[in-house]
Amino acid sequence: MRHSMMERKRFKKIVDRFSQVKILVVGDVMMDRFIWGRVSRISPEAPVPVVLVDNNDKSETLSLGGAANVANNIQSLGGEVLLCGVVGDDEMGLKIREELEEIGIQTEGIFTEKGRQTTVKTRIFANQQQVVRIDRETIDHPKAHILRGFANFIMGKIEDFDGIIISDYGKGVLTGTLIRAIIRKARKSRKPVLVDPKLRNYKFYKEAAVVTPNTKEASEASRVPIVDRSSIEKIGEKLLKELKCKALVITRGEEGMAIFEPYRKPTYVRTDKIEVFDVTGAGDTVIGTLALGLGTGLGVSIKEAAEIANHAAGVVVGKMGTAMATRGDLIEAIKKTA
Repeated sequence: MRHSMMERKRFKKIVDRFSQVKILVVGDVMMDRFIWGRVSRISPEAPVPVVLVDNNDKSETLSLGGAANVANNIQSLGGEVLLCGVVGDDEMGLKIREELEEIGIQTEGIFTEKGRQTTVKTRIFANQQQVVRIDRETIDHPKAHILRGFANFIMGKIEDFDGIIISDYGKGVLTGTLIRAIIRKARKSRKPVLVDPKLRNYKFYKEAAVVTPNTKEASEASRVPIVDRSSIEKIGEKLLKELKCKALVITRGEEGMAIFEPYRKPTYVRTDKIEVFDVTGAGDTVIGTLALGLGTGLGVSIKEAAEIANHAAGVVVGKMGTAMATRGDLIEAIKKTA
């Protein structure tokens, strides 16, 4: 995608203002675990590859995932962030706290539930290709006393931030009651709520400012199969009407984004032609960047925020693993659109 000099200057001004934006992130906190190896042979026990993992520090890596990755992206882009989530009293729950503290993100919003399995997604790579993913998780809602303290903490923080992100991975932390309460309180306080949605909670996202499903999620939520641009527009218009949001942004991977707003024609944001190494966490980058852009107080349109978010996602998918885009990465990506 090419931008005029005026657009590039405008985008840089917006990105430079990220450091003055405060975002509250609420959602499913998890750890992404990567095991790196190489295929040596096919197993004699079953038609599957045998992955040989070397005994060194580079063979296994841990990265913050889910809502924690959203917060990490905001921090990496220069914004101020507070993360709210629930982890278990296990090794990975402790590691998440340590990782957050190490990068300077406060952990006062991280609640610990005894006996809960902290969500861990283990991806095994062989010869730079993902072979399998193993998930460990508890998807039940937190116990009543944990949920009550968690909700009260969030309600007391909303007015202190420029925007709120609901990062819903369907792991049980976000109940319908909590989602509705966040949106009501934020609307009353005139703070935009951006939602990265999951199908089972769609009915609770009504009147959020921005909802960002990917094509699969949008198709499932609308019950309309995607076959062409016409079907994308049918889906977008249907969900926009049902959710009563200010903007619906359908992320379409290599095809960019489709933006739907009331009383306006759909807008399309195209991606640059780049080499994609790993799409893990790209949606987290998009919603984090969107929130920063809209929270700058510069009258940023959803299209401008989406174009900047698109460039940030382009940086992330060009890296392996759960990656982040820095402010410098993003400005450099925008410069390349001359």
